[in-house]
Amino acid sequence: MSETANTMLISAAARDALETFLAYQRSIKGAAENTTLAYGRDITEFLAFMTTHSGQTQGLGALARITTQDMRAWMARTRSGGVGPRSLARKLSAVKAFYKWLASREGFEPTAVLSTRSPKFTKKLPRPLAEDAARELLDITSLQSDKPWVGARDTAVLTLLWGCGLRISEALGLLAGQAPLPQVLRITGKGGKERIVPVIDAARVAVDTYVAACPYDLPADRPLFRAIRGGPLAPRAIQKVMAQARMQLGLPASATPHAMRHSFATHLLNAGGDLRAIQELLGHASLSTTQAYTAVDTVRLMEVYARAHPKA
Repeated sequence: MSETANTMLISAAARDALETFLAYQRSIKGAAENTTLAYGRDITEFLAFMTTHSGQTQGLGALARITTQDMRAWMARTRSGGVGPRSLARKLSAVKAFYKWLASREGFEPTAVLSTRSPKFTKKLPRPLAEDAARELLDITSLQSDKPWVGARDTAVLTLLWGCGLRISEALGLLAGQAPLPQVLRITGKGGKERIVPVIDAARVAVDTYVAACPYDLPADRPLFRAIRGGPLAPRAIQKVMAQARMQLGLPASATPHAMRHSFATHLLNAGGDLRAIQELLGHASLSTTQAYTAVDTVRLMEVYARAHPKA
């Protein structure tokens, strides 16, 4: 069923509540636009199901009376539609976030929803590139285009991902006025969280090379990285460059722009970097996220722990 059709099944009160919740996520929680869009789709699907499941439009009072059996029926129906456990877990997380907010606003007990267990699934571990593969990828990227400035641009972006651990959105969000890059950058990441990122010489040189070759004017308040026709560079362009390069080098499909950020973390840790410091550089809220982000085994982590712990 389309999102529009699902929306038609939802009561006006529920639609208003959902819009208010999404606005809260954007303005107060600092959620990214893609996150709020996904929340909107997932919660809309859930509310539409509850309407068809109960046989009547669900006002806020009815939503407050949802039972454990209702939740099981929704999860079973979602799974039968071909949704895998990882996607279902994401949808359930969105519904729980909405219900936690709605319950605090409307004053009801959301236990039936919040106590619903997420389906188990195997987490996909990140696959960083080997150091020599990352270097080869940067070398070949500069030769992908018949326009030298485009090759310089793509090399600069990927160098920022690998050399500074930036997300692709963070690299493409840099403004022209930030070039030449300073020794440290103040980056605003997910949830509006700020962090300080050292900029290696190779990244500064790569950006300078791109700026010198770029045929477009670069006003200080406009994006630093430009597309072929002069507009802001989109992530898809860098993803395509990576896809071409990995085919030429025989690298796996996991060699994506985001893998360069994984590689930044792993290569730093392998070189003796501190896990907590790497957490700060990546902008992770949890140290466990950083640990999962790095391709190191338990033995390696214990070695780092033994060196760093004051009682070791």
